[in-house]
Amino acid sequence: MIHNLFPDSGPGFIREGQRMKPPPLSRSDVKPQFVHRVALKPPPEIRPKCRSVKQRCVRTTLTAVIYLLLLLLVAGVLLAYYLSSSCVHGMRCADGSCVWRSQWCDGVTDCPAGRDEAHCVRLHGSGFLLQIYSTQSGAWRPVCSHGWTERQGRASCLLVGYSRGTYFKSGQQTSALDDGYLMAKSGFDPEASILQQLVLSNTCPNNSAVTLRCTDCGRRVNSSRASGGQAAPPGAWPWQVSLQVSGSHRCGGAAIAPYWIVTAAHCVARDPNPDDWVVYAGVVDPLGPLFNPAYRVSRVIAHEGFDWLTRRNDVALMKLSEHLDLAASSKIRPVCLPNVGVSAPQRGWVTLFDPTPDGDSGSLHLTEARVYLISSADCNDSLAHEGRISRDMLCAAETQAGASTFHTDSGGPLVSLKDGVWWLVGDSIWGGRCTEQNKPEVYGNVTYFLDWIYHQMRKHQDD
Repeated sequence: MIHNLFPDSGPGFIREGQRMKPPPLSRSDVKPQFVHRVALKPPPEIRPKCRSVKQRCVRTTLTAVIYLLLLLLVAGVLLAYYLSSSCVHGMRCADGSCVWRSQWCDGVTDCPAGRDEAHCVRLHGSGFLLQIYSTQSGAWRPVCSHGWTERQGRASCLLVGYSRGTYFKSGQQTSALDDGYLMAKSGFDPEASILQQLVLSNTCPNNSAVTLRCTDCGRRVNSSRASGGQAAPPGAWPWQVSLQVSGSHRCGGAAIAPYWIVTAAHCVARDPNPDDWVVYAGVVDPLGPLFNPAYRVSRVIAHEGFDWLTRRNDVALMKLSEHLDLAASSKIRPVCLPNVGVSAPQRGWVTLFDPTPDGDSGSLHLTEARVYLISSADCNDSLAHEGRISRDMLCAAETQAGASTFHTDSGGPLVSLKDGVWWLVGDSIWGGRCTEQNKPEVYGNVTYFLDWIYHQMRKHQDD
């Protein structure tokens, strides 16, 4: 018996033994046939949306790259500026190196040339108020007199620039301040800088601040009231000195400390050998010996920026081999350098050595004259010095109408009296001639050169 494995397989199948005959097709079974046709050239593929997105992506990428390059450029410029400006957060030394602001005036030398400790102590005003720069407050502060001693005064004068043994005295004055003081620590240490032995203090007993006189200066022995050029009384100007070469007067000068003389650079620039010079101080008698005694010179220092043509920086210093003997003679006394805060004078006095009236060039007499100071604008006028006057110069003219001393004594002092103290205002660098009587005399501005003067004094303290 044979079983049909596909019992009801639908109309498409017939039983075994029967003739295979396809069933008739219904209308629904008839379907159209697909005829494949090949196109001659396929149309290009167009994707407008995809291309638009791609263009936007390219533009965005380019913009981002440009901004990134600009950012890198700015960062590079800032980095180069920071690296080239080594003192963005500090103070610059003389050689271009840098130290932190906290290292300035801390009593420890950090700059190779010591610039960080060079201008930390100063005297202010006609009262000689001691001021010290405080790194903590970033400002100048007076020193409270409570606990202050003469030993600390001497140490402070050394930092200003004065030599050992020239110290005069410490004093005190009322100075009520809201910003505070510096106060000395107990127990002075001679081995440590005075800058390391002071602390900030908001109060000071009796508001009494230290005044400091590093040398006995500014006292005039004899007074003259003459206004025009005339012979000065003996001892009237005790700081006046004569600078001589081979027994001949070369230039005038002014003593500013027992070891130091200020004069003009053009006086010494061509002859810087100290052995060639002799300094005479102390006018004894105009009819007899003019000077007593003579002092040898150990160092001649002309300003390194002196210009023969323009007379810029026309200032020089001489250091004596032996200090002026102030105790032995009242006719020898330094004049004071102008302290910070001393206002510019309106009037002053000039002194110079002239040959005697009989024309004997071997004999000299000291001449004095009262002058008034002229503004730089007026001195630079076309009728005067025609723009040749710079900030390091002063102009002065005699108060007596028609007077003229015809200054030939370069380096001579221009001084002024303020609050009972005589201050050195200028040194004579060039003057009017007989054919230029309307032109004022020109002097070096000593106030302008203060830092240079003190720097040289500190540098050569122990020479």
